[in-house]
Amino acid sequence: MKLLHFADLHLDAPFAWARPEVARRRRANRRQTLTRIIELAEEEHADLLLCAGDLFEHERFTPDTVAFLRESFARTDLPIYLAPGNHDWYSARSPYALTEWSPNVHVFSEPRLTPIELADGLTLWGAAHRAPANTGDFFTGFRADRGGVHLAVAHASERSALPFQESGKEPHAPFDAGELEEAGIAHAFLGHYHVARDRERYTYPGNPDPLEFGESEGRGAVLASVAADGTLTRERRSVNISQVHDLPIALEGCHHLDDVLQRIAIAIAPLSGSVRVTLSGEVSADLPIDPRSLAQLGDHLDGFVVRIGAIVPSYDLEAIHAELTVRGQFARDTLEIPDEERRRKVLITGLRALEGRSDLEVA
Repeated sequence: MKLLHFADLHLDAPFAWARPEVARRRRANRRQTLTRIIELAEEEHADLLLCAGDLFEHERFTPDTVAFLRESFARTDLPIYLAPGNHDWYSARSPYALTEWSPNVHVFSEPRLTPIELADGLTLWGAAHRAPANTGDFFTGFRADRGGVHLAVAHASERSALPFQESGKEPHAPFDAGELEEAGIAHAFLGHYHVARDRERYTYPGNPDPLEFGESEGRGAVLASVAADGTLTRERRSVNISQVHDLPIALEGCHHLDDVLQRIAIAIAPLSGSVRVTLSGEVSADLPIDPRSLAQLGDHLDGFVVRIGAIVPSYDLEAIHAELTVRGQFARDTLEIPDEERRRKVLITGLRALEGRSDLEVA
């Protein structure tokens, strides 16, 4: 049995950081990604397609998105199994319940694992979130009630993997990996974690098209083959449409604004898609750095974001301490702060405030 597994596409995601036209383009890219996933499943002669939740966002979906999904799934003969997650949770008013899906689409609708017989001796168990939060463990106390090999598809959070995910990730439907063996599940195809993760008994494919800057490689769709004894082979496939780059730029040696502009321009010139640059380094205190004045450099990109990182304004502190000025007195007063790092931050912040400037953060 060969299957293609994906999750966390998040159709209609807002992309709040982007200009409206860029956000629209990124949302269009997500639709193209789904088309690519279906085409890949057909090209690889997969027997079925699994989606482990967060296919769309319940609070933002449009009727056009629902029509797109219905027609996309109807254009293939592949059996498609959908396990709603915490963003696309199942309810009587959700598209999952109200849409007349083609016969090849099965939506798991119960908040517990229910079975579908894929082949003689091979069963797929799936479950759905029925609310955006507080969904419990699907696997605790579960035992397969029949023989053969058992697979699962669900939107769930394996607890030991949570520290490896992006900051702020909430553990919806949390479980422990050991529960899968106790439940008799040979392998679980999961969603919710956007960082790809492969373990003996479970797979997280990661989000197939970038949602945020700084996302690691390896996310996409997973092509898996399941043998009669339940052993599994996996192959990751890239299916993304969007290009997203996170670029650090050091500003040491930049003496004026034109130096900064040139350094950024050279770095982003060969790139396309969306780019976020993070500026760092020790620079002259007189060097004006305002992200808004640098945004013009990204005209050839879909999206361009400038972020101020660990930038340290360089002052002649010895000379300032000797000044008979308010600035000099302030600098001398900070010498009473015992912690060196805190003293430096207070001093630099105060000097910037006395200059009436807020364009540089203190690292």
